[in-house]
Amino acid sequence: MANVPTDLKYTEEHEYVKSAGTNEVVVGITDYAQGELGDVVFVELPKVGSSYRRMDSFGTIEAVKAVSELYSPVSGEVVAINEALDANPALVNTDPYGEGWMIRLRVDDASELDSLLNAAAYEGKIS
Repeated sequence: MANVPTDLKYTEEHEYVKSAGTNEVVVGITDYAQGELGDVVFVELPKVGSSYRRMDSFGTIEAVKAVSELYSPVSGEVVAINEALDANPALVNTDPYGEGWMIRLRVDDASELDSLLNAAAYEGKIS
């Protein structure tokens, strides 16, 4: 069964959101998503300073099996990207909630976080 940390929020599209201080969140894909994709071979991330609305595509993830869009769980501006994924995209497979994070967003509207799934609701979706 997939690892679903209880302290995170989730999207229907399998991104997770981790609080990273005042009005900032870390975004990546869930353990379930990386397991479904298989071996990740490439991650295309946006430039720092890019802004996205909730559910805009901010990049792609390519695995041996498929290429998938990555969606912004909330509206905001990219303040950091995980440059380590350029050299080692497999970090998404080995540590999706840690070293495999993708972007850090400055959140425009914190109330959008309330529309995300909690761990129990996400587990219900994937089981």
